[in-house]
Amino acid sequence: MRKDVRILLVGEPKVGKTSLIMSLVSEEFPDEVPLRAEEITIPADVTPERVPTHIVDYSEAEQSDEQLYQEISKANVICIVYSVNNKKSIEKVTSHWIPLINDRTDKDSRVPLILVGNKSDLVEHSSMETILPIMNQYQDIETCVECSAKNLKNISELFYYAQKAVLHPTGPLYCPEEKELKPSCIKALTRIFKISDLDNDGILNDSELNFFQRTCFNTPLAPQALEDVKNVVRRNMMDGVKDNGLTLKGFLFLHTLFIQRGRHETTWTVLRRFGYDDDLELTQEYLFPMIKIPPDCTTELNHNAYLFLQSVFDKHDKDRDCALSPEEVKDLFKVFPYMPWGPDVNNTVCTNEQGWLTYQGYLSQWTLTTYLDVQRSLEYLGYLGYSIIYEQESQAAAITVTRNKRIDLQKKQTQRSVFRCNVLGARGSGKSGFLQAFLGRNLQRQRRIREEHKSFYAISTTYVYGQEKYLLLHEVMPDFDFLTETDLSCDVVCLVYDINNPRSFEYCAKVYKQYFIDSKTPCVVIAAKSDLHEVRQHYSLSPHDFCRKHKLHPPQPFTCSTNEAPSKDIYTRLTTMAMYPHARLRCMCACNRCTYCLCQNLLKLELLRSIKAQLRTVVFNRHMAQADLKNSTFWLRASVGATVFAVLGFAMYRALLKQR
Repeated sequence: MRKDVRILLVGEPKVGKTSLIMSLVSEEFPDEVPLRAEEITIPADVTPERVPTHIVDYSEAEQSDEQLYQEISKANVICIVYSVNNKKSIEKVTSHWIPLINDRTDKDSRVPLILVGNKSDLVEHSSMETILPIMNQYQDIETCVECSAKNLKNISELFYYAQKAVLHPTGPLYCPEEKELKPSCIKALTRIFKISDLDNDGILNDSELNFFQRTCFNTPLAPQALEDVKNVVRRNMMDGVKDNGLTLKGFLFLHTLFIQRGRHETTWTVLRRFGYDDDLELTQEYLFPMIKIPPDCTTELNHNAYLFLQSVFDKHDKDRDCALSPEEVKDLFKVFPYMPWGPDVNNTVCTNEQGWLTYQGYLSQWTLTTYLDVQRSLEYLGYLGYSIIYEQESQAAAITVTRNKRIDLQKKQTQRSVFRCNVLGARGSGKSGFLQAFLGRNLQRQRRIREEHKSFYAISTTYVYGQEKYLLLHEVMPDFDFLTETDLSCDVVCLVYDINNPRSFEYCAKVYKQYFIDSKTPCVVIAAKSDLHEVRQHYSLSPHDFCRKHKLHPPQPFTCSTNEAPSKDIYTRLTTMAMYPHARLRCMCACNRCTYCLCQNLLKLELLRSIKAQLRTVVFNRHMAQADLKNSTFWLRASVGATVFAVLGFAMYRALLKQR
């Protein structure tokens, strides 16, 4: 909504423009009226709409035509004042003032007009019969008000309608000739209906209507009020209510009724709550809220965002097969002005056998968009109504900005969930196959992908010892001399070569020595197409010797020419290396310096420490037990000896008594 309103009063001399302004300010008719009133500002706290209002007077005697044109260009609404007892002033409305205003304003941004019939106290009849044809002829005229500056009749109402014409204009919403909503208004209200229809059954039930009412007007509807609303719709149209809920037709009818009864501020309140401006376009502030992303930080969706996206998926997965068919995807994006996802998305994330987006693939695509282009992700969440449904200030609340990567390296731990792996290699080395294999597609399934639908990205989840993480693979174009900072900035690097092509490894070696030899980014060499015959590489060092020299892990054999889905072990290792790039532990394998075995080594070390601690405890307990056992044995022997000694002494005592 506008921050302020500027009202301009024009008309023939002596029609009472200045008197109207002075009567409003002083609440009494002035004894002396100047030629022109100074511009006044009504504070926001005393206006019904809580918006500062500037009222500007025009005087032909004091102002030039150029000054008039400037005021017309600055005005938000223009009141054309005529005298109800002066036919000439009424004729001038159409012969002079409306054409003059239209000539000085753009056709696409015409200012609303209000016809003001002043001096109604001087006549007994109304001028409405003369004015109504004029209102029907010019769409820019919002309304007509008859008033009297002398007895203060309708003065406050006049300026209220002027303010309302700016803040809640009828023009964008309603066509009075057709007596129906305009297409742009229907489009906006249809999106609002679909967002509010939380279960996607095409009906707003009582719970959804109450949610809508509370969201827009901060108060729920009483049960009887809900029934009254539905009864009004039932009486006026057959299919406006279904299963005791409001259909889209009923929803649109209600807003048509509001506008026809002069309550278009109700419709505007709804539209503005859902992000629309005066032209019924979603505002830039709504779609692209401010979010600060420091250098070397990444963007991820937080827990609430994933819950919201899950609810959107469930809402449109009508057959409950945990996948979105093309029709279901189309239905999901009906609240968008365009289709945001193309065919390449199906080759970027996981799909089912039919090529439909799975639940995991759907979330992966959202994760990818947020990581690569957070502004686009904010825009998409805005179309879906995230901030409205979750009652947040903006959809920026759905984004987590991770801390600087250098801090992660210093602390040797990270809270990030998305890790980027750039895949480099010569043409034909198998990079695309490596990406598609991550999505569970063997070579046979990859051959079905059309060339124009290929993707340079692949994203899916991996599990690093129980923790779910996203690994984002990016295939970098092999133009060695044109690698950008984006191509080199990542968490882990894959250097892919074709073991069956003798010139394939040379590219990997050159890229590593040029860009990564002094980098802290972990690198892995992938020996692709390992199902084929391995040939000698035309490079000074063999791939194994090169890796040994530069203290890299030996080339990892990889193939996607399998009957089943390719193994995902290598991708788990890549994620582990991305999470722990600082690791330089020795491991049990032949390379003696396997970075991606960090977790295994840590676990082994922890296990050994745990076992040693347990052994120490056992030894200590056994020692104590033995010591206790020794002590108890001594006293047992002592007590047994004392008992035997007592028994023998008693026996000897009885024997001596018998002898006596």
